[in-house]
Amino acid sequence: MILTDTHTHLYSKEFENESQILIQEAIENKITRFFMPNVDSESIGGMLQIEKQFPNNCFPMMGLHPCSVGPKYEQELSVVEYWLNKRNFIAVGEIGIDLYWDKTFFVQQQDAFRRQIELAKKFNVPYIIHSRNSFDEVMEIVSEFKQDNLKAVFHCFSGNPEQAQQVIDAGNFKLGIGGVVTFKNSGLDKVVEAIDLKHIVLETDAPYLAPVPHRGKRNNPAYLLLIAKRIAEIKNCSIEEVAAITTQNSKDVFGI
Repeated sequence: MILTDTHTHLYSKEFENESQILIQEAIENKITRFFMPNVDSESIGGMLQIEKQFPNNCFPMMGLHPCSVGPKYEQELSVVEYWLNKRNFIAVGEIGIDLYWDKTFFVQQQDAFRRQIELAKKFNVPYIIHSRNSFDEVMEIVSEFKQDNLKAVFHCFSGNPEQAQQVIDAGNFKLGIGGVVTFKNSGLDKVVEAIDLKHIVLETDAPYLAPVPHRGKRNNPAYLLLIAKRIAEIKNCSIEEVAAITTQNSKDVFGI
């Protein structure tokens, strides 16, 4: 059995001095592939250091997180493009729009999102979508690139079954399902129940959004097992089947 975490911030300061131990524990529990989204210029060094320590398991992305889009976002985008030109990354991410915390730079977030999708197109890699409180706004921009047939993951999908179907119908997109699926009354169980496993990839978003029974605490890489177990319960199948299908889905998106 091989499990793949398609979205984890293993370089986070919340894992300082523990990351190597936690990653090794996860690997021992059959979670052997970790895809790391970038946040901004300050997170690149730590992310690449994790890759150096676990080159066969940890794979970095390059992008500017919408919550890091501010007055100097043009400079940050220049850093993203510099690194994409310098070396290979498995994806552009995480990028998108976040209207939960602050709407001050909404226009700049839209611009950064469009420009980074263009980078994904230029470098022929998928992109990872952040869409907190902004599903319609994100879909409007995504639809502009529909004819480009780009691959992408809707990270931390938290919409309803109708929105899930909208994503599926829009192109080569997967839904990133994480710890929220274990939350009581989240409604995400209804989404998982309604769609085929072929549309799903697993993620922890560690150190954030820990699954039950760890909700509200630091999320850890090994908790992907709890997410896979919950999905197996919803789909009435084995955890091995969930692992096999979702890992293959991740290979279909990322090519590795």
